[in-house]
Amino acid sequence: MYISRIKPGTVLSYTLLSLIAIAFLVPLIWMLGTSLKLPQEVFSVPPSVFGETLQWTNFTRAWSAMPFNRFLFNSMFVGVVSTFITVLGSAMAAYAFARIPFKGRETLFLLYIATLMIPVQVTIVPLFIIMRDFGWIDTYQAMIFPVSFTAFGTFLIRQFFLTIPFDFEDSARIDGAGRVTLFLRIMLPLGKSAIVTLAIFHFVTQWKNFLWPLIVVNRTSMMTIPLGLDRFQGQFGTQWHLLMAATALGVLPGLIIFLFLQKQLADGIAMSGLGGR
Repeated sequence: MYISRIKPGTVLSYTLLSLIAIAFLVPLIWMLGTSLKLPQEVFSVPPSVFGETLQWTNFTRAWSAMPFNRFLFNSMFVGVVSTFITVLGSAMAAYAFARIPFKGRETLFLLYIATLMIPVQVTIVPLFIIMRDFGWIDTYQAMIFPVSFTAFGTFLIRQFFLTIPFDFEDSARIDGAGRVTLFLRIMLPLGKSAIVTLAIFHFVTQWKNFLWPLIVVNRTSMMTIPLGLDRFQGQFGTQWHLLMAATALGVLPGLIIFLFLQKQLADGIAMSGLGGR
C-alpha cells in the first residue's frame, strides 16, 4: 500500500493557516459569549467566555432597545442598491477596457486605476459639499451614489474578462450579435464568478461602512447598523451585553451571504488574478 509522504512545508502552511483562523475566530466567539451574559458577568474575574446561564433574551432586548429593524432595512437597502450599481457600472467599464479597442485605452485605464491611491479622507469634504449642494443630506442618495463607483471593481472584472477567449465573441458576431448582446449574453454569464466576488466585497464593505453614513446622516430613521450600534454607547456607560448582542445580529446577514457564496468568491479571486498567482 502506497502512502504519500507529507512535506514539512505543507504541515507548516496548514499549521499557520489554522493559527490565523483561530486568531480571527476568537473575537467572534468572545462577542457571542458576551452577548449571552448578564451585565455583571461581562467583566468578571477570572474572565470566562460564557456566563453561568445563557441570556438569550439579550437579543430581543437589543432589538427593541433601538429601532433595529429600521437600521437593518437601511443597511440592506443601501447595500443592495449600491452593489447593483457598482456591479453594473464596473462590468460595463471593464468590458470597454478589456474588449473595445480605442486610442489611449491603456493610458486611460492606468489613470483610472491610479485613483485607488487617493485616500478616502481626501475626498470626504468635497463629496460632502456636493451632497449638501444637491440637498441630499439625510437621504439614501447620499449614502448610495458616492460609494457606488470604484476603480477596484473595474479592475477586478477586467482581469477576468481578459481571460475569456475571443472565439466566443467572434461566434456571436457571425450570428449578428452587437456590442450590447455580446455584453449581456456572452460576457456577463461567463464573468459570473468575478461579478459575484465584486458583489460580495462591495456589499460587505457597505454593510460595515461607518464613516460616510456618519457624515451624511443625522436622523435616527436614516441610520444604518454601524451607526445604530454606536448608540448603545451612552454618556454614562455602555451596555456591553446588549451591544454585543446587537453586533451579532448585524454580523449575521453578511455571514450568511458569505457561507452561501464562498465557492463563487474563491473562484472569482483565483480567476481574476487576486489570489497571488
